[in-house]
Amino acid sequence: MDTNEIKQVLMDSLSLDEVIVNGDGSHFQVVVVGAMFEGMSRVKQQQTIYAPLMEYIADNRIHALSIKAYTPEEWKRDRKLNGL
Repeated sequence: MDTNEIKQVLMDSLSLDEVIVNGDGSHFQVVVVGAMFEGMSRVKQQQTIYAPLMEYIADNRIHALSIKAYTPEEWKRDRKLNGL
């Protein structure tokens, strides 16, 4: 599985403003931005992202997945703090 496939699955499945996927082979890092995360706990955010990817995790195309979820406001603030 490649990073573009993961990005496409998430964009098609969820209402996201931005998806950034890095990784190689079966270990990936995902950054997602969407208003849908407003008021969600970290656990619920993670579950929301895992849900459309479970098929790929179950058959081991994705072995490890690191997730960072942001609301648009959090993303804007985080990018300013990190100089992005």
